[in-house]
Amino acid sequence: MTQPSVSRANAIDTSAMALAIRRHAVDMTHLGKSSHVGSVLSLADILAVLYGDIMHLNPADPRWIDRDRFILSKGHAGAGVYAALAERGFLPREQLKTHYQNGSKLSGHVSHKGVPGVEFSTGSLGHGLGVGSGMALAAKRAGRANRVFVVLSDGECDEGSNWEAIMFAAHHKLDNLIVAVDYNKIQSLDSVANTLALEPFADKWRAFGWHVAEVDGHDHAALSAALAVEAGERGQPSVVICHTTKGKGVSFMENAVLWHYRTPQGEEYSAACAELGRAAGEHEHA
Repeated sequence: MTQPSVSRANAIDTSAMALAIRRHAVDMTHLGKSSHVGSVLSLADILAVLYGDIMHLNPADPRWIDRDRFILSKGHAGAGVYAALAERGFLPREQLKTHYQNGSKLSGHVSHKGVPGVEFSTGSLGHGLGVGSGMALAAKRAGRANRVFVVLSDGECDEGSNWEAIMFAAHHKLDNLIVAVDYNKIQSLDSVANTLALEPFADKWRAFGWHVAEVDGHDHAALSAALAVEAGERGQPSVVICHTTKGKGVSFMENAVLWHYRTPQGEEYSAACAELGRAAGEHEHA
């Protein structure tokens, strides 16, 4: 049996990985003139902790049967997953430059077609958790110990299909299913609170039978502690509500609705690269 190349005992520097994901995302959306850079930036720390510390994966054998599964249900942030996969060695970093280009396998919304390490294509919101619940149920019935991780956006939780999956997962006691919600409080055109308020958000998950944790979604130690759930540990599915900042890491993109769709070009691109470069330098010399 091929063994996983990542375990919590030999974790990667996830802070450096998050900075790399952010820089890749800015470059990729710039080169492809694509959207959703703000959504990737809010998610970068969650991805870095999952791919660098939590999930059992093997880049040399992406279809390893006992791997943990990951679904990015907020598929519009696919650039972040591609960047994480490149940092973990599933695909060459140079390939990231083809993102959103004609003929590229790295489409704007995450795709599994020809991309090692991607389990399921997403884009239309509200589908990832249902698929992840099915994967988790299949693993339990097969007697396997692998886990299924699903990342949802906050705005995506407007979709009724998610709440069907939430009920299904609790009913079947899918304690190998862990959801992380990227709760950056901003969706496509306005704040979440103004569009369709989610609060009391944590109480809703609890009422549906889930174990709930709330963390600062940019605090790697807190993320690692909350996401490190072993299959069979709790007897119920788990959700980690990650309070994040849209556009995190680039000051003029933070908490700005504009950067859901805007693409970094010209002086804005240069300023974003400079700011992320300074952050990387400070981390390296910390």
